Amino acid sequence: MKTLTEEILDFNKARGWTDGNRDARNLAISVSLEASELLEHFQWQPGKQAVEQNRDGIMEEAADVYIYLLQLADVAGFDLDGAARAKLQKNALKYPVPAGEHE
Repeated sequence: MKTLTEEILDFNKARGWTDGNRDARNLAISVSLEASELLEHFQWQPGKQAVEQNRDGIMEEAADVYIYLLQLADVAGFDLDGAARAKLQKNALKYPVPAGEHE
């Protein structure tokens, strides 16, 4: 994951996109905007149909969300992979597997 973050930062640096606008607030806004663009691909149709008809667009918008999330984690100083694992552990305690059911 660190390698991809470094590639993203190098990409931005090569284009001069390292100004003060790439702060946590603006990156969080960008995550939300890109997530909204992702939702557009699902509007007015069932999920399976949307994926069949818009797979490439969905993939690109999901990648945009991911790219902005990695940048946000970098700017805010946390490991996104580690944060996701910690959240899964927290959710496992909050939502335990019902007795008698197997994973």
